[in-house]
This record gives sequence, C-alpha cells and structure tokens, in this order.
Amino acid sequence: MSNANYTSAAALFPTREERERYDDLLTRALLDAAERIAAGAVPPRLDVDAFRTELAAFDFARPRASEDTLGWAIAQIERGTTHMTHPRYFGLFNPAPTIPAQHADRIAAALNPQLATATTSPAAVAIEAHTIAAVARRAGLAATTGGHFTSGGAEANNTALICALTRAHSRYATEGARAFAGAPVFYISRESHLAWLKIAHQAGIGRNAARLVPTDGTGRMDASVLAATIDADKRQGCVPVLVVATAGTTNAGMIDPLRACADIAGKHGLWYHIDAAWGGGAIASDHLRPLLDGLGAADSVTIDAHKWFATTMGCGMFLIRDPVFLSSVFQVSTGYMPSNTPSLDPYVTSIQWSRRFLGLRLFLSLAAAGWEGYARHVEHAVALIDYLREELAADGWGIVNDSGLAVLCLEPPPGSRDARAIVQRVLASGQAWISVAAYEGREVIRVCLTHGETTTEDCRLLASALEAARRI
Repeated sequence: MSNANYTSAAALFPTREERERYDDLLTRALLDAAERIAAGAVPPRLDVDAFRTELAAFDFARPRASEDTLGWAIAQIERGTTHMTHPRYFGLFNPAPTIPAQHADRIAAALNPQLATATTSPAAVAIEAHTIAAVARRAGLAATTGGHFTSGGAEANNTALICALTRAHSRYATEGARAFAGAPVFYISRESHLAWLKIAHQAGIGRNAARLVPTDGTGRMDASVLAATIDADKRQGCVPVLVVATAGTTNAGMIDPLRACADIAGKHGLWYHIDAAWGGGAIASDHLRPLLDGLGAADSVTIDAHKWFATTMGCGMFLIRDPVFLSSVFQVSTGYMPSNTPSLDPYVTSIQWSRRFLGLRLFLSLAAAGWEGYARHVEHAVALIDYLREELAADGWGIVNDSGLAVLCLEPPPGSRDARAIVQRVLASGQAWISVAAYEGREVIRVCLTHGETTTEDCRLLASALEAARRI
C-alpha cells in the first residue's frame, strides 16, 4: 500500500490522539459559531455564486485535511442557514436543541446501535420504551399505551393511517385499497398539516381520500361539519376509517375540539388520532395541560420531541392505546433477523427497519431537567408570546388568533404595508425571522416562540422591527 493510500484510509479511522484533536477543534469551532450566530443575522447570508464555485472544487479525486474541511463546512452552513438556534427566530416549530439532546446525538453516532431488534440493542430499545411510557403517563393516556420513536410527525401520522386502514379491513394488509367495498376516506381539518396529503398518496388510497373539513371561524375544525361530512360520505358509498384532530395547528397554534371529535369518531367506529406534534409539549406543564383535555380519548397520538421538547431534528413519537395491534400491522418474518418478537422488536412494530437511536435525545433531556424543567421551558414561551401580544396590541396591531401554545397571528394597523411586505422587510433587516401564514382565508404575520433562551429584550427588538417595517 502506498503512503498516499494509507493516509487516505487513516483519515476515516484516525488514531485516538487525532480523534481527540478533531473533537476539541470541532467543539471549539461550534461554540464560536454559536456566539457569532446569536450576535448576527437570523436569515441566511450566503454568497451563492462563491459557494457553488468552492463546492465544485470538491471533486474527491484527492483527500483534503479534515481540519480544513471541518472549518469550511461550519462556515458555509453558518452563512447558508436560517438560524433556528438564534434567540430571535420566531418561526416554524423548529427549536434550538437542548444540550443533552446534542450529547445524545454524539453518543448515538459514536456507538451506532441498530434499533431494529432488542436482541442486537437491548439497552437502547429499553431506554426508548421507558421514555415513551413516561410521556404517555404524563399525557394522561391509557395505562396500556405504548409506541415508538419516529423520524418525525409525518411518519407518526402515516403510522396512524396505516393502523386505521388495517383495523377497518383485515385484508388491507395484503390487498391494499382494493379490499374495501368503497373508497376509503379520512377526515382532517383544512388547517391541519398537509403532509396528510402525501401520507394518503403513500398509503395507496389517493390524496382525494383526505377530507379537508372546514373550520369554525377560529381556526378549529368545525365538529358539526365533520359529522355531516362523514354522513354524506357514507351515503355515497365511501368507507370512513379515521378522524384526525390537531392540537397545535401550524398556521395559528389552534386546538381542534378534541372531545367532540372523539365522540364523532366513536359513534362511527373510526380510528381517532390526535396530531399533537407541537401542542403535545404542553403536557409538561400542569398549567397548560388542561388545554389538551380529551387527549386520553385518542386511539393514537403524535408528539414531536424535536418541536416543543427541543431535541435535535428527526425525533418524533407515535403513541398508541393498543401497542400489540402494531404487530398485526407491521409483522414480517425473515431468516436473517435474530427474532421477530412483536413485543420487543421495533422492526415488526413500526414503519422503519434500520433506525438510529432517537429516543436518547429526549431521555437525556428529561433526565437533566425533569418535567419541572420542561414545564418552565414551555411556560416561558407562552409568557413571552403573551408579553409580545400585549405590546403589539397596544400599538394597534390586530391579534387574530387565540392560541395558548405560543403562536401569535397578527394583522398590521390600518395604513401599514401588507403582511407579506412587512415580513419581507423584517427578514431583510436580519434582526428576526417571522413568516406569513394563512388564517381563516387571509394572510397574517405569524410569530412563534421556540427558543428556550429568548428574552423579553428579544421580543422588544422584534416589536421594534415590526413597527419599522410596517411604516410606508
């Protein structure tokens, strides 16, 4: 082997001394970047042409020094990212991650357990199951509740639809939608996360199977229209299988009438799922938990740990009242897996097969802060949004939603620029990140607090930026 080849191979698996040096370099570089990000602009500040030129130079024909490449990658991502880790990111449900969650990613990356089976990774599988059970208890779900971690809310919601279809017709697992006498359909609010359309496509029942139920004028699903829509579908020969209520809509943070939806689903014998991807974080707070009254009536629930629980991205949860049912949905037998025990092995109780150790992120965060620490985290967000609401209302801004989940939708005072123009000017200033959203048929300015270290002063700076941007 030539010296050049040896050097190239050693870069993939360097000595302990080299690894320590790289780890130290990376830790310091990331801490420095975090300080620059907090003091700088929130939106990207990337020279796209220069970046593409530099990127094209990586032809991988010959190796480069790892320390140089690490520095280059951090610099490009720092300049080329909307900084969700910035305290004035008032954007979508993407928080700055907790430090314990970042530690978990490092442990999982280094030890790299494969969570397909409990045989290969008994400790990791048990830690995830323990954490899921703790979340279910805190949410007030049935004592039988189990579930698993997912890549995010879309996978968890996809799991709910597959469960609903499988329970509605035993031959769905083998024949798909052809098993049904009529077109299978399910019901979501028009304000729900429209990943449901992709989920319907993936499930083989088509996007038209997702019935978008109108809201009641306040951003919540209209339960009376839901009931009427189900009755109409049945008369037309369709086969309803699932009712979905949202606890924390993306646009406005609204909560559908959870108990009314449960009653309607129960009347028709339909699977009842609650998508609490964002709002599920409220279970940490004794003060906020009543907002989720009715959560315990669900057959299944989605909660994203990478939203209000502030883990790193790609960490959702699927909770199910009857976890044994999952084995009838995802069971498969192979000769090359060490077992297929339904009660133990995630590969026969979930959509995924090979999977990263996701649950350690929430386990370490909960272990570090406890429910009390998380209660302070979510209550802090709600309190600051309440403060911002009062400040802006006093300046004549219209408050158009009534959410208790740290989401604020605004209309500018009369004589101002429109919502989209205001948002564009705030983003151009670099002082904060906010977005345009649709609420009951009109464009509004959406503000959501996701960062655990955002302060009152950050909110004041946002209010000032909004005031400056609205003036013609």
